[in-house]
Amino acid sequence: MSKRAIYILGQPRDKIYAREDQQRLEAALDILPGTHRSDALGDVNIEDVEIILSSWGAPKLDESFLDRVPKLEAIFYAAGSVRGFVTDRVWDRNITVCSAFKANAVPVAEFALSQILFSLKCGWQHERSCRSHETRTRFPVAGGYGSKVGLISLGAIARLVAQHLQNFDLQVIAYDPFVDNEQAAALGVELRNLDAVFREADVVSLHTPNLDETAGMITGAHIASMKQGATFLNTARGRVVREPEMIEALTARPDLQAVLDVTYPEPPEADSPLYQLENIALTPHIAGSMDAECQRMGRYMTDDILRYLTHHPLEHQVTREQAQHMA
Repeated sequence: MSKRAIYILGQPRDKIYAREDQQRLEAALDILPGTHRSDALGDVNIEDVEIILSSWGAPKLDESFLDRVPKLEAIFYAAGSVRGFVTDRVWDRNITVCSAFKANAVPVAEFALSQILFSLKCGWQHERSCRSHETRTRFPVAGGYGSKVGLISLGAIARLVAQHLQNFDLQVIAYDPFVDNEQAAALGVELRNLDAVFREADVVSLHTPNLDETAGMITGAHIASMKQGATFLNTARGRVVREPEMIEALTARPDLQAVLDVTYPEPPEADSPLYQLENIALTPHIAGSMDAECQRMGRYMTDDILRYLTHHPLEHQVTREQAQHMA
């Protein structure tokens, strides 16, 4: 007999699960009709649900919700971090949790790679200089031969970035207190302390998770210590950076460039200097999965659901310890 399942999503099902994957799931599961929102489950009978198919907009798996799904065995989350909705009660009940965070890491790593290579040519500085004939200038660049790229925190995204960077004639250095030299060597990177990464790298790319322990980890002094013409890239979370200090450092060092896909708050306040400083490039949190890229996350979860149903090892299961360190 097929296991009872339900889609609980904050967006249309087709955005996350391609039709092919929906058909695979329909053939393997007994799925409740429709797509349900977590804030509109009041009249829905979910007491027989064994599997939740979710993504952004997942329900908070607290005691009151879990009491409504006594048969729940697993949740497959076609998105990134599960920290926002998984509670200790989930682990205590031995509910299987799978996440497509590795799928969501793919476009973030691609975005970071694009900005790293662009920044090694001082791309944003050159773009500004070409806005008028009078200011058109070619600046000295670090370039793509022998220059240094610094990665802060070697999680799933940064490891993909490091892997991509192996295709270029670059030196990759990194800071991560939970990675040893042997692990770093396997990734093709050399470990440094945090201060050294900022001092040495031509581009620093931040990938630190948003935890209470990491809030404000990046200071104005770090930014101010960067090399002439260097670039700071943040595709992680804005709260990891002491933003007023960063703004002060970038104001004092117009030769530096910041590329910020995330801020704190997000978006910035209307009067934030982030909008005025010429050496800051802002993008509206676009590094992660968008549009068709979201279906990669659905594919990863569909594959893992079928592994689960056939008792094969899961590729994207998240443990309690892993969940505590997710962004």
